[in-house]
Parts: sequence; structure tokens; C-alpha cells
Amino acid sequence: MHNNTRRHHSLARWFSVSLLAAGVSLASAAYAQENLRFAHVYETSEPFHQWAEWAADEIEERTDGRYSISVHPASSLGSEEDINEGLGLGTVDMIYTGTQFAGHSYGPMGIAGAPYMFRDFDHWQAYAESDLFQEIADGYRDATGNVPIALNYYGERHVTSNDPINVPEDMERLRIRVPGAPLYMMFPRAAGANPTPIAFSEVYLALQQGVVDAQENPLPAIRAMAFHEVQDYINLTGHVTDSLITIVSGTRWNQLSEEDQEIFREVLQEAAQNNTADILQAEAELAAWFEEQGTTVNEVDRTPFREITVPYHLGDDANWDEELYERLQALGQ
Repeated sequence: MHNNTRRHHSLARWFSVSLLAAGVSLASAAYAQENLRFAHVYETSEPFHQWAEWAADEIEERTDGRYSISVHPASSLGSEEDINEGLGLGTVDMIYTGTQFAGHSYGPMGIAGAPYMFRDFDHWQAYAESDLFQEIADGYRDATGNVPIALNYYGERHVTSNDPINVPEDMERLRIRVPGAPLYMMFPRAAGANPTPIAFSEVYLALQQGVVDAQENPLPAIRAMAFHEVQDYINLTGHVTDSLITIVSGTRWNQLSEEDQEIFREVLQEAAQNNTADILQAEAELAAWFEEQGTTVNEVDRTPFREITVPYHLGDDANWDEELYERLQALGQ
């Protein structure tokens, strides 16, 4: 009996302390800053992560601490598909994502991720700063509720392999890893390869174990993920002038005051400009670095690769119409 009484007293005391702790935490939460999650699939060594961290600090400072942002890199909150879904589910507030993945929700957004869509970086930049991009971003917002803020240059994508690739025929039946969005398959299919979708975080192992023979990514991503350790050649196909979009969840955006929306927009656009500058600089320096590591950087004539791919621009995988396509092609002319 005595033991039971003591147990009841200790339970009651534990319950009171728990209630008190809960009351304190609930009270303090009412005055706490808003905590936001910024998710992406890139390594902490990459500019995208570093400028996301900078943006988080900058937004906290410029909003006088009303918002704190935790950045979750390296697929820690899930794959590209997961974090895109997370915007709608409320599990993430901000993401970087490839235009091809955003194109799942609103087709025209993917046009910037199609192979050989851009003539060069200047054409890409003309698009990033154009009314056309803003129109497409508005269409995406209408379709999803989420708000595209800026395009970040991701770099020119190149094919890495264990045998040199000089002409499209060298890619026939090549098992090549691509991200899990249909537009990434357009170029390999045009060249007769077998594109195989695998999550970004699993690619190194897939190459090492021979699940696939090749993959394709920009030079900074190849270095960050150390793909050069398990591939002998980097073939400079430059088949996609690729971008990441910074997107803010519509739910979160609509909770911001107009003044805070302006702060978020300014900071995230500045971060995108800095990402772009860093990637351009890395691309200019990395070919020599890879050669020093013992990887062969193979210059190729891109003309035949471009010629086999362009007919697909208005094919079955195109989620845009001819008018939009022609407007994009006319930019910067």
C-alpha cells in the first residue's frame, strides 16, 4: 500500500512538472521567431549550399530575427521529388530544384532544362532575366500556389564515362544515369543510349558497382560528388545549360508581409546571382584540375550531338507549345 501511495505521488509530481514544462514551452513558442526549412540535394561544399546559408543569415538579420531558416543539404530531407512535394505538404518552406522537376507540376517550366535549348550561357542569362521567364514563373505559381523567385545557373552538363565519347554513335546502348525527370532522357535517347534514373545521392555507388556505365552533370557537381574517382573520361558534350530554381512555398509566402516578401525576394535573387558567378568561375578552372587528378577531359564537337537532339524539342516530351519555344529561341538574337 505504502509503495502504491509513493508511486501515485511521484506520478502526480511528474505530471505537474510535465504540464509546467509544456506550459513554459508553449508560452515561449508564442513569442519565438518563425523557423523555416530550406531543402536541397547538393553537397555542403557546393556554392548552392553556401549561398543558401548566407541567405538564411541575411533574411534573419533583415527581418530583425522574425525568421530563422535552417538549411538542409545533401538530400537530408529527401530526393528532388520529395522536396518538390514537400512544398505542398508544408514539410519544407524553400527549395532549390531543377527546372525539369518543377516541370512535373507545370510543363512550360521544364523548357529551360531541355538539351541544347540554349545556344550558350549568354542565351541562358537572357532567358533568366526575361519577361518570358517571369510569365512562365507566374504560370507555375497559378498551377501550384508556390512562388519561383530566381534562376540559379547550375552549369553545362557533360557526359562522364569509362570510354571516350566523341560522336553520338559512341553512346549507343550506353547505360547512363540521369535524374528522374523525362527531359533528362531526351538527349541520351536521341543518341541511342539507355537512360537510367537514379537518385543523385546514390550515383557514386551505382558507377562504382557498374550498375550504370556513365552519368552526366556539370563540372562542379562532378567534383563535389567525386564522380571522377569512378569514371575515366569527362566528355564536354555541354548538352544541357542547366538551372536550379529557388522556390518558396505558397503557404509560407502568403503568411509574409509585403515588406518581408520583398526582403526574401531580394536576398534569394542576390544569392542566385552569386551562385551563378561561382559556378561560371568553377567551370573555367575545373578542366585543368580534373586533368591533374588523372581524369581525361575530352573536347568534343557538339554539332552532331545538337543536330540529333533539336528535332525532339517539339516532340512528344515537349510540355510547351511552338510559340513559347520560338520566343525562347529569339531571346538574345
